[in-house]
Amino acid sequence: MKPTATERSPLPRSPVLDWSSFSGKPRSAGVSSIDDLRHSVTTTSGRAAIYHALLQLRLPPGSLVLAPSYHCPTMIAPAILAGLEVGYFAIRADGLPHLNSVDAATAGRAKAMIVSHYFGLARSLAEVRQWCDEHRIALIEDCAHCYFGDAGERPVGTWGDFSTASLSKFFPVPEGGVLASAGQALTPLPLSAPGLKAQLKGCVDVLEIAVRHGRLAGVNRLLASVFRLKNTLGKHKATGGGKETSALVRMMQSCDMERISQAPLWATLALKATLPRGPIIARRRQNFAIYARHFAQVRGARALLPPPDADAVPYVFPLWVEEPDRIYHALRAQEFPVFRWDNLWPGTPRLGDDVGPEWSHHVLQLLCHQNLDDSDVTNTALATLSLLANPQA
Repeated sequence: MKPTATERSPLPRSPVLDWSSFSGKPRSAGVSSIDDLRHSVTTTSGRAAIYHALLQLRLPPGSLVLAPSYHCPTMIAPAILAGLEVGYFAIRADGLPHLNSVDAATAGRAKAMIVSHYFGLARSLAEVRQWCDEHRIALIEDCAHCYFGDAGERPVGTWGDFSTASLSKFFPVPEGGVLASAGQALTPLPLSAPGLKAQLKGCVDVLEIAVRHGRLAGVNRLLASVFRLKNTLGKHKATGGGKETSALVRMMQSCDMERISQAPLWATLALKATLPRGPIIARRRQNFAIYARHFAQVRGARALLPPPDADAVPYVFPLWVEEPDRIYHALRAQEFPVFRWDNLWPGTPRLGDDVGPEWSHHVLQLLCHQNLDDSDVTNTALATLSLLANPQA
């Protein structure tokens, strides 16, 4: 009998440490990586990396930074926290910036532009690079979804004056990001060291998540007992409700920017230096291919983009769904590994010829990470197909 949603263990929504994490080839031959960039520093998160990239530019307060209309709020919060103004550009159907959506006056004021490689499916930024050079705008290449692979003619991360990446999207780390540059030396970041308690918590968090998903065979039961005791002793009563806050304040709070000026944890640095990349790359490609086969010809849904280049290392499988709300909320209720960017920054405008607003509503991002096996991905796809085939479900 097929397990129900309540009987099935939730699938991990991010990479999880297990014994197999330490085995495999260090790197798949010929695959580029953010690791290859000449100048780099590890941060606490991808959003921290964006924040420090903006600080590297030494922009005057209130300078204009261009950002995509289709975004995660953690792409916008760093600019606000850095005291900068944010303007928006439209997104084309291929995921690249619609440069004509930026008028001459705005382009003349802009000092920086954040451009993302969505879904881990990187594309050439040659046109964007040329446009930024012509307008003397610094390009920040957001590789949060794209730690590996090539972006057209160049490796990922090498189009921008600075590039930023997220470690926690690709590795089983408690936190982590990367600020890098292919050509510019980085000004040392004024990062404060986390305390011993935070360091130990980072190590415990990695193990606890692994045990929660049963990934440490031989010690799962023992460690589960330890963590249950820890959590029982650590329970405390919730504090009373505070004052009402504005949507902008709530959005900033949800972005969790508190640790952007701290150095990364020992656990992050150790795992980043130790874990082989080969299995991560191979498994993500395999999971993406499984999704692609299931959604090749489906009524009510389609792959958002054409098949990726052979060297792509996907973060998610982007699925366009005609009736997204019902499907998305049902999948989330069943704890499948899916999300969407439906929480845009307050004040994000609606621009002409912009797919951003439609993507934020219609595009479901089905996770492809290496700790999902064939059956996990297949079950996620079949659950989605069942919902598509049964409008009353």
